[in-house]
Amino acid sequence: MRLTIRRRAGRRAALLAVGALTAGLLLTAPQQATAGPPNLLSNPGFETAGSAGSDMPSCWSRSGWGDNDFTFATVADAHSGTKAMKVSLTRRVDGDRKALVTENTTCAPAVTPGRQYDLSAWYKSNTPDVSVTVFRRDTTAGWQYWTDLQNPPVTAAWARTEVRTPVVPPNTDKIAWGLSVYGVGTLTTDDYALEEVGAAPPLPACSGTAEECAKGRWQVIPARNPVRSMHAVVLKNGKVLLIAGSGNDIAQFNAGTFTSAVYDPANGSFRTIPTPVDMFCAGHVQLADGRVLVMSGNKGYPSADGAIGYQGLKDSYTFDPATETYTRTNDMNGGHWYPSATVLGNGDVISFGGLKEDSTGNVTAEKFSAAQNKWLPMNEVNQTWSYWGLYPSMILMQDGRLFYSGSHTFGNGTPGTGASIYDYDANTVTDVPGLRNKDERDESASVLLPPAQDQRVLTIGGGNNERNPAANRLTDIIDLKQPSPGYTAGPPIPQGLVDQGQGKRPQTGDEGKMFVSAVLLPDGKVLETGGGLHDRADPVFEASFFDPSTNTYQAGLATDPIPRTYHSASFLMPDGRVMSVGDNPGNGTYNHNVSLYSPPYLFKGARPQITSVIDTQWVYGDTQRITVNRPIAKAELIRPAAVTHSSDPNQRFVDLPMTVNGNNIDLNVTSNPNLAPPGWYMLFAVDANGVPSIATWVHLGGPSALAAAQEQPSAHEHAFADRPGPAKKNPAKRDSVPVAPGVAGCDRHYGTVNVCVPTRFPAGVKGTTKARCDWLAAHTYPKRLKVNGSDPLRLDPDRDGYAC
Repeated sequence: MRLTIRRRAGRRAALLAVGALTAGLLLTAPQQATAGPPNLLSNPGFETAGSAGSDMPSCWSRSGWGDNDFTFATVADAHSGTKAMKVSLTRRVDGDRKALVTENTTCAPAVTPGRQYDLSAWYKSNTPDVSVTVFRRDTTAGWQYWTDLQNPPVTAAWARTEVRTPVVPPNTDKIAWGLSVYGVGTLTTDDYALEEVGAAPPLPACSGTAEECAKGRWQVIPARNPVRSMHAVVLKNGKVLLIAGSGNDIAQFNAGTFTSAVYDPANGSFRTIPTPVDMFCAGHVQLADGRVLVMSGNKGYPSADGAIGYQGLKDSYTFDPATETYTRTNDMNGGHWYPSATVLGNGDVISFGGLKEDSTGNVTAEKFSAAQNKWLPMNEVNQTWSYWGLYPSMILMQDGRLFYSGSHTFGNGTPGTGASIYDYDANTVTDVPGLRNKDERDESASVLLPPAQDQRVLTIGGGNNERNPAANRLTDIIDLKQPSPGYTAGPPIPQGLVDQGQGKRPQTGDEGKMFVSAVLLPDGKVLETGGGLHDRADPVFEASFFDPSTNTYQAGLATDPIPRTYHSASFLMPDGRVMSVGDNPGNGTYNHNVSLYSPPYLFKGARPQITSVIDTQWVYGDTQRITVNRPIAKAELIRPAAVTHSSDPNQRFVDLPMTVNGNNIDLNVTSNPNLAPPGWYMLFAVDANGVPSIATWVHLGGPSALAAAQEQPSAHEHAFADRPGPAKKNPAKRDSVPVAPGVAGCDRHYGTVNVCVPTRFPAGVKGTTKARCDWLAAHTYPKRLKVNGSDPLRLDPDRDGYAC
């Protein structure tokens, strides 16, 4: 699974359509910087020798890592002047070599946080395995790898490469950079330049109310969701697939009534879709061609007395956005109620966890082959026989391994530290430390923070449906680029108002929320919204932005007027708004209202526009040209949502480093499909004030690119989780693990199956019949709940067969 990919030689045909202009931009005479002061580098052309005894020119150092044979040489074959730098790799197992601006006070140029810089150099190379690599100095942590920006193409003649940095992060005072060669071949470079981009434009006048410009705006749309959806998928045509199955309604299940709906934002309409099986609590993921793979679901509800739990289906289907129909695939090897679903760099899908047909925990990994369009037999899939729980959040790392963040649904976390790295090829699981309260991360959310190249994961909130404590405010952050990655504490979730049945009150103490939604926005922030204080109860009305550049929250945003707890979802739309659906509290009701959130960036004046995209079919390592109507600060790909139960491990924001020539922008597409798995993406252009364009849909991948994927080099930071600690011993081969029938946290002795009387009431509720019945009444549970068998919670003191 450690999939990497070689950059295709040359440019895409679409860029060749403007070949003369492109050649003028990239491959011929030197250009002036687009803006800013002169070159900030010392000795940019290697003309000044180093100090006595040095084997490198002044202000340049040998740099690189890995197992390879290499040479550095100052040569006379220069682009200008008399000297250039030649770096050769004659053997490579891994790693790279580069001439790097010396990381010291004298040589490394000073930079300003919040600003951008244009990097350029002249080069010749006979290998496509070249990247523009940048390091930064953090004023607290020191020098560290920052990012790889570009993969310049092979060229026998001198050519110029230029690329713009992202916005310099806070606490950064200097940067160093160079062209790395990470495949066998030779790279010669000369005439480097680093130039500051002109100042950002002034902030525009607010186009809404002062409150909207500060907090954004929610609106509840007139149309109502026609189905009790538990799953939401943004399709490649901008519509939204909402999957209900039986919708957690036992009457619908018994009647065989299974539903889905497609929402069309263009006209605000919903279309109900025939649904073949009960996809309630299935898994789903977007395939490379834009179809939605839906796996497992509900074979059966628990028995009335709770002796038998939920049962998982083997069934699997694809949904085609063009025809809006489901087509059955082959079955999985076993049932997986609440399975994970993660797309891999080659387009395959891997799935773990969930409950089998007999309600036990499924310990087998399942793999869907994109090439064969089917689930593979179990003997063709590596197995650790590990039980990952329900909806375990498995995030694809840049080298093809999977990071289990610790976010899951129901009960306690996995044994050990609660978070781990899974190496499919080596078939090993290695724990990572630092996740706080690992057994209270039920219904937490985990996201790969923007940009994906930074390989940082944020985990937000959570609780425990078995013990039912008040949900926590914890956020934890892990940097997977570190040699031995571990979680560190992040800032607590801001607090809002909670409704516990007696009206809203401010949260106090350590009260946080579970069932939270975390949505990646095109300005690079994370919207955190929705959630509840206890399992399926007590909605919290609070929303905030998490800013990955500062690791801080912006509190006090406008809040969704609709409660959003269990079975709710929030997700990004192509127009930059956020849509929220669902709420299915323990009393069995469902909220069909749909909310739309307009973030503050939509009230900052006119939006930039992508006026042309030469080609919407993108290949890894390409340069793709777009035209915009005015200057932009960044562009990115955002993978469309496929979310359920606070979980969307495939959600990611991939930065597209830019080469800027006025309103013509060349976007440098990553050469690594593990950073951006193949499929359809929303392409956003964002101005310096964080205002995004409306997205353009582009497709990343291509059979030719993926066919060349195996065992080819890929540029990445050398200390990337390469010393995470010893792997755990895998369990012996087994069929399943026992799971308590009450894993959902509901006492099935009362009412119907879709009513969830908590096994344990919140701590503030006294253990008396009156206190418990008062709590149920305050949360609008049905009156006179039928008692199914015994009465463990003592809710039927007169023994008439009905609670309270």
